[in-house]
Amino acid sequence: MVNVDENPLLGERYVPAGWPGMRGKRVVVTGGSRGLGADVVRLLLAEGARVATCAREEAGLRALGDSLTGEERDRLFTDRLDVTEPGRLEDFVTAATKRFGADGGDGVDVLDGVDGLDGLVACVGGSRGGAFEQADGADWAATWELNVGHTARLVRAALPCLRAAGGGSIVLIGSISGWKPGPPAQYGVAKSALIHLAASLARELGPDRIRVNAVSPGSMLTPGRRWDRMRREDPQAYDAFVGAELPTGAPVSPHEVARTVVFLLSDWATGVSGAHLPVDRAQNAPSPDGY
Repeated sequence: MVNVDENPLLGERYVPAGWPGMRGKRVVVTGGSRGLGADVVRLLLAEGARVATCAREEAGLRALGDSLTGEERDRLFTDRLDVTEPGRLEDFVTAATKRFGADGGDGVDVLDGVDGLDGLVACVGGSRGGAFEQADGADWAATWELNVGHTARLVRAALPCLRAAGGGSIVLIGSISGWKPGPPAQYGVAKSALIHLAASLARELGPDRIRVNAVSPGSMLTPGRRWDRMRREDPQAYDAFVGAELPTGAPVSPHEVARTVVFLLSDWATGVSGAHLPVDRAQNAPSPDGY
């Protein structure tokens, strides 16, 4: 049975693209229980990859599992954790690669006792605090740690595993707010740092055959989140925002962004590293409060 994803914006149904090299690849995705992270996990599993993901709430991870076929669930490893909690993210990467090694069973891609890993997606993100004058130092620090700190720790923990596999692909999830100005400032600054981090790591890790890219979604129409709520609760404001900032007449969907992420993880993208790929339907300002 093939896992099929609905795209409510385009009326399309996701069918595995058969991207070369995805079947059997071992990929770690943080924040995979909802939104973009969940779409990335589902598409990876549909393409035949083995996936490990984490989230703070067990209910979200259970719902993700319930949305999959039995065969896909067999290739999924989940763990409930807060990525900002010291040591937990590192332990998750270790547990995931051991699980992948056990599932593989052939002992290939083990270097100095380290199990291999083929891909990494740093998807956890968010912001704490409001406007500049209301956000204090703790809000800035928490926003930085959630976005940049967690990503740096994830990549650092996974590097031995990527090297054991002979290389791999890392995708950092930025945001339109990271390269087009709009409040809150602490969120935009953190996402901007991720875009720079991808370019920097691509240069530094290139000799290890590790590719690093950043994907910046536009305002995603995610069920239950900001734009979906505005569309239902204040359709006049929603239509005004879309009309002013989105020339295609609709926000990007998590489904569309996930396709780009999985492409970058696949062997079709072996020539792409150090890139920043906006997936925003040519959106202008990131919000009604943007420039």
